[in-house]
Amino acid sequence: MLPVRSIWNGAISFGLVSIPIKLVNATESHSVSFRQVHLEDGGRIRYRKVCELEDREVTQGEIGKAYEDADGTMIPITDEDLAALPIPTAKTIEIEGFVPAESVDPLQVDAAYYLAANGVPAAKPYTLLREALRRSGKVAICKFALRGRERLGMLRVVDDVLAMHGLLWPDEIRTTEGVAPDASVTVRDKELDLADALMDTLGEVDLESLHDDYREAVEELIAAKASGAEPPSAPAPAAGGKVLDLMAALEKSVREAKQSRGEPPPEPVADITALPTPKQPPGKKSTATTKKSTPQAPQPTKRTTTAKKPTPKKATPTKSTTTKPTATKSTTKKSPPKKATPRKRSA
Repeated sequence: MLPVRSIWNGAISFGLVSIPIKLVNATESHSVSFRQVHLEDGGRIRYRKVCELEDREVTQGEIGKAYEDADGTMIPITDEDLAALPIPTAKTIEIEGFVPAESVDPLQVDAAYYLAANGVPAAKPYTLLREALRRSGKVAICKFALRGRERLGMLRVVDDVLAMHGLLWPDEIRTTEGVAPDASVTVRDKELDLADALMDTLGEVDLESLHDDYREAVEELIAAKASGAEPPSAPAPAAGGKVLDLMAALEKSVREAKQSRGEPPPEPVADITALPTPKQPPGKKSTATTKKSTPQAPQPTKRTTTAKKPTPKKATPTKSTTTKPTATKSTTKKSPPKKATPRKRSA
């Protein structure tokens, strides 16, 4: 149900068609407001309008407008001066043209208003413009004057009502220069795949189901203090920290989102399972063994020598040859029986 009080009365200029309308706010704030008080006694802190030259409080009827020049000079501007300006949008919403809705940058969208037909004669042209916008699938770009300045606007259909969104002028939108990260970052395809999986898991959201948790908590706090009850305690802060592994964080987010929706968790990605620390120590050990294999290459030979200790014991007879030359002769005598094979060949 529309509020009784309108904030602006005028007409929509649609070519030669004029549609009398009333402008009402389409949104309202539900935030909890606070008053400033004196901590010592709880008294209200109020602001008074005081003339700095006479050092006295003045009434609203004594207050006017003025523009402060660069040198500090005040140039008075009256309401009559503003009303006499040649602005066709002072009491008229001038439609400039029609564009696709997606061509309007959301950064430009400002306050929202409903346009109500003002009187029975306005119903027919009002419905005509509404149905023309609905069938075209476009929005109307317009100009209007409100609160002392000309503004840009966009007309569109909401249910069976014409709604107008105030738009910022193009030169009021700041550029994105210097906002993007300076460092060059490369995003891998598998990271994008996990991000897509997380987006698919979270899915769409019903905007009607969302509400202001902070405002509800403030209202509960106020109710508790008013009744003398114990204020609700703040929940424990969620554990957080610096994300070191983006892939692991994405995979964990997908898993938790699926579990919250009662869906089976996704299969782990191969790259993520290959990164855990438990697999790194064996890899380091393998490299260590390879490094040790080169110096240990002579060690297995030492082990073979230890396994074949009789051979070094045969070296002791060589020592005996040094002490007993007869032992060397015995070794020479033992050499002919080794040549028994050629004798068998001669036979």
